[in-house]
Amino acid sequence: MADRTFVIGDIHGDIRALAALWGMLPPLDRADTVVFLGDYVDRGPDSAAVVAFVRTLGARTPAQVVTLRGNHEDAWLRAIDEGFSPFTDPPNNGTQACFRSFSGLAADHDLTAPEDASRERGRFFPADVVAWMRDLRWWHEDAHGIYVHAGVPWNGERWLHPSEVDPPLPLLWLRTRQFFTHYEGKPMVVGHTVTGVLPPELSSFTPEDPTDLWAGPCVYAIDTGSGKGGFLTALELPAVHVYESRRATR
Repeated sequence: MADRTFVIGDIHGDIRALAALWGMLPPLDRADTVVFLGDYVDRGPDSAAVVAFVRTLGARTPAQVVTLRGNHEDAWLRAIDEGFSPFTDPPNNGTQACFRSFSGLAADHDLTAPEDASRERGRFFPADVVAWMRDLRWWHEDAHGIYVHAGVPWNGERWLHPSEVDPPLPLLWLRTRQFFTHYEGKPMVVGHTVTGVLPPELSSFTPEDPTDLWAGPCVYAIDTGSGKGGFLTALELPAVHVYESRRATR
C-alpha cells in the first residue's frame, strides 16, 4: 500500500528511541511521506545524533521527508538571535543536555562559566544546523490530515487553518484544553503536549493508558514523552496504525 503518511512525534534527543521506531516501520516507497513534528533536540542525551539522522534521512529512504519546526527549535533560534533566558535557564528544558551533545561532552560534565555563556546563546550549534532549523516548515497538509507541532487557535468564530495563523507562533506554542476537546475539521496530528497530561476520558484510543497516543474526535496527539522518560510514537495514516519505540524492548 502506498500513499501513506507516517507522522513521528517529539524526539527530544533520544536517538535510541528514534532508531528503534524507524526499524519498526514497513518498507517505504516514493508515494509515502514521513512527517516529523519537531522538537528534535534538548532533554535526551543525543540531540546532535537525532539532528544528523533526520537531516540525512532523505538520502536513505525513497519517501518524501517533511521536517516541521518545534517550539524548542524556535526557542533556540530566538536565543541565537536575541537571547531567550526564559527558555535557556530552566533546567527542565534540557538545554544543557543539548549543549553537551553538540560539544561532545560527557553527560555528567559540569559546565564552566564560558561554556554556560555559549549555551545560553546557542553558540555551540554548527552554522549548518542553525540554517537547517531556520528552514524547518511551520506546518504540512496532505490528503490524510494537517500536521503542526502544537495546534491551531480559535478566533472566536472558527478554528483557523495553519495558513491563516499570522504570526505563526501559536502553531508551535499553543497549549489549551479547548483545542483538544473542541477542535473540528480535517484530522490534525500534533505533538508538544505530552499525552499523559491530557484528559484520558476524552481519548478514543486507549484511555486506560494515559501515556499512549491520545485521539480525540479530530485530533491525534503523539508526544509520548521521548527524551524525558517516555517513548517515541509514530502514527500511520490513513490506516491509523500506531508504532511505539517501547515495544522494541518488550
